[in-house]
Amino acid sequence: MGISIWQLLIILLIVVMLFGTKRLRGLGSDLGGAISGFRKSMNDGEKTEPVKQELK
Repeated sequence: MGISIWQLLIILLIVVMLFGTKRLRGLGSDLGGAISGFRKSMNDGEKTEPVKQELK
């Protein structure tokens, strides 16, 4: 009872018809940029050591 390849192709065709290829391409590049920015900030956060504060 899974989704077959033909059903996936039909859904893909409907999405392309609704949004157009330019909008989907822009959405993909925006999503990729957001993910790479998130990874970069996570790596930068690991490189810096946390500041230890002493409680008085």
